[in-house]
Amino acid sequence: MNFAFSEEQQELRKSVRRFLEDKSPVSEVRRIMESETGVDEKLWTQGAEQLGLCAIAIPEAYGGQGYGQVELGIILEELGRALTPIPYFSSVVLAANALLLSEDERAKSEFLPKIASGERRFAVAALETPHHYDVTKVASSAEPSGESYLLNGTKRYVVDGPSSSDLLVFASTGGNASMFHVSCDAPGVRIDPTPTLDLTRRLATINFENVEAQLVGAMGGGVQLYDRLMDIACAQMANEMMGGAQRVLEMAVDYAKTRIQFGRPIGSFQAIKHKCADMLVEVESGKSAAYYAAWAADNDPLELKVAAPLAKAFCGDAYFVAASENIQIHGGIGFTWEHDAHLYFKRAKASQLMFGDSSYFRSQLATEIGI
Repeated sequence: MNFAFSEEQQELRKSVRRFLEDKSPVSEVRRIMESETGVDEKLWTQGAEQLGLCAIAIPEAYGGQGYGQVELGIILEELGRALTPIPYFSSVVLAANALLLSEDERAKSEFLPKIASGERRFAVAALETPHHYDVTKVASSAEPSGESYLLNGTKRYVVDGPSSSDLLVFASTGGNASMFHVSCDAPGVRIDPTPTLDLTRRLATINFENVEAQLVGAMGGGVQLYDRLMDIACAQMANEMMGGAQRVLEMAVDYAKTRIQFGRPIGSFQAIKHKCADMLVEVESGKSAAYYAAWAADNDPLELKVAAPLAKAFCGDAYFVAASENIQIHGGIGFTWEHDAHLYFKRAKASQLMFGDSSYFRSQLATEIGI
């Protein structure tokens, strides 16, 4: 079995990296993250129209390019490397895969082409309380009203919620969770931005008061759908984190080569060598876990149940360790909030905690393998 990237996949990586280096340098990321929406609208449009980034893993029947989770992981890795401030993860990873998993032909035909073109930006609203990471017990409810439903409740930690145009909401229907589509401009929807550590990725708290919603997928099938969605989300989050981890490793090594102390580069000192070597081991090990999880998402759903929590837990810790060590190697300048190292440090911590911390996913993994 060959897990090496093909020539076509390597070219995809090079194209995305060139595009982001040209259009989204860190200076631009800093400017955008201080804006009201926190989204680079121009970059979003160019990425969707010129590179087809939003369409990469959507089937051709729905306006996509028909590639798989491995190619999507390559894009996520490059976006994580650049800390790109666009709602890609929420719309293309979470929402598009939720629609595909729903097996709802009407919803897929209506919404996936709009996601593929970048015309609409979707977010997934599932979680409600801290430290509760599934939808087995959601307080939000959906009651039948004619041919639609009336949705009531509050959702928290909605990734890219402030910049979304549409929502896929998990709500209770007679005790079992189901997934619903809601337009963000529908009467009764209130979106409140949530203060976050990582300004390059915005979260929201969203309130629903008698909001008209349309059922997506099977009635009562929300728990199973969300569990499968989280496996894919964790695999792709792992790839995104490894893009950031690779970048902070490069930053640390470059600085160690050029920073002179006592008449020689600090990279010649044993303590710095050990830090860089430890970072390299963490990053390369994390990449292996992330790449394997993306492969499993395409080829082996049963293996993904093990690979996804493993990748999320390991890569989350690896990224945070690498980001922390990068600050240590930079020394005094690295501890200033104005240094780019802190942008990656904040993203690393936020990503490590997203969908559940590493302990949560290690527990999931232990349960899955019967420990």
